[in-house]
Amino acid sequence: MSEINNYITENKDRFLNELLDLLRIPSVSADSSYDADTAKTADEIKKQLEQAGADNVEVCPTAGHPIVYGEKIIDDHLPTVLVYGHYDVQPADPINLWDSPPFEPIIKTTDLHPEGAIFARGSCDDKGQMYMHVKAFEVMMKTDSLACNVKFMIEGEEEVGSENLGTFVKENKEKLKADVIVISDTGIIANDTPSITVGLRGLSYIEVEVTGPNRDLHSGLYGGAVANPINILCEMIAKMKDDKDHIAIPGFYNDVEILSEEDRLELSKAPFDVEEYKKSIDLADIHGEEGYSSMERVSIRPTLDVNGIWGGYTGEGAKTVIASKAYAKISMRLVPHQDSEKITQLFTEYFKNIAPSSVSVKITPHHGGTPYVTPTNFVGYKAAKKAMEDSFGKTPVPVRSGGSIPIVALFEEELGLKSVLMGFGLDSDAIHSPNEHYGVFNYFKGIETIPLFYKYFAEYHK
Repeated sequence: MSEINNYITENKDRFLNELLDLLRIPSVSADSSYDADTAKTADEIKKQLEQAGADNVEVCPTAGHPIVYGEKIIDDHLPTVLVYGHYDVQPADPINLWDSPPFEPIIKTTDLHPEGAIFARGSCDDKGQMYMHVKAFEVMMKTDSLACNVKFMIEGEEEVGSENLGTFVKENKEKLKADVIVISDTGIIANDTPSITVGLRGLSYIEVEVTGPNRDLHSGLYGGAVANPINILCEMIAKMKDDKDHIAIPGFYNDVEILSEEDRLELSKAPFDVEEYKKSIDLADIHGEEGYSSMERVSIRPTLDVNGIWGGYTGEGAKTVIASKAYAKISMRLVPHQDSEKITQLFTEYFKNIAPSSVSVKITPHHGGTPYVTPTNFVGYKAAKKAMEDSFGKTPVPVRSGGSIPIVALFEEELGLKSVLMGFGLDSDAIHSPNEHYGVFNYFKGIETIPLFYKYFAEYHK
């Protein structure tokens, strides 16, 4: 590994500057005004893969944003690693809460990142983590240490539900044939406590629209005599949970996986400081479903959260109206055995049932996803574990994540492949939030660890 580490050290500045250049391109998939930038990002990744030594690199069009594919097949008898990542990013809003412009990356030191952190939208989710794989591939090619065949599939729609990835996967099963999928879109517990994600929650994402009168009304002339959609929407949302933070939708928990006490004890071994947790997000106290720890609430239990709510007048000054409509976006994180389509239907039935006759309700389902659990006894996990042991000098802890990567379950269903979730971000990296950042240490630790994964996967796969 000394040759690999020497190459990384010699090219450290270039590796960092290339990532900064990539972060300057605002590849926001949710906003069509950024479509040209999103396409530009795909072209840039294609160029970098080619320069690193990949073959058959192409920008594959879809009905939405393109997918970048590339490969290096060195020996048909060796196992093949399929690398998945995404180059699209979340919108940067609210811009005024950023300490620096979201698409002008800067490096600053923080308490958790004394070596510096890259502040920019997409730095951790997922450009920084995706690009680790491109650079690790370059390292292995330049040091003649590539131990497996490799294929890359880098998409541009993860942040909007990967709507077209499923079609691409179904139509390209032979092209994507591999032995394992590696994804770096998760994190570790801390820079001195490595971990590997072994579980992801599923997702049901819904938009609701509550309509009252046929137009906005004067709140003095009509107030008290007609339904106020904003008031009613708030009342309906309040009925989604009881006083123990238990979701009130009938049948919601019917299929929820109940972990044994032994499994819960094993998960509790991951280090967690509740006081530090509260301090990190500036809260006086924690909150959540009765009977479960904070770590269980964000991993093995389902949730329901309002992600946005609006209606009526929100401009400067006063406008005394009863709005005609009120809206909310609501997401439900799901755990193993829960089906996103079934949950969406249960939500729809319940939400319409609790609506008073004075309003009408429209439900629009957006994207969903299936929960996923990675077995710890297959060679992909074992290789990741050994790779992290070597690079961190400490055995990684298996953890379940509260987040969702909906396409992981799809990969297993369509390609028959297990995924290794080997991410290097931290919970404090503010992904999806203002001031998103990614540690310089974490970026290079990923580039150092990934070649070790290839090495051990080739050995264990025999």
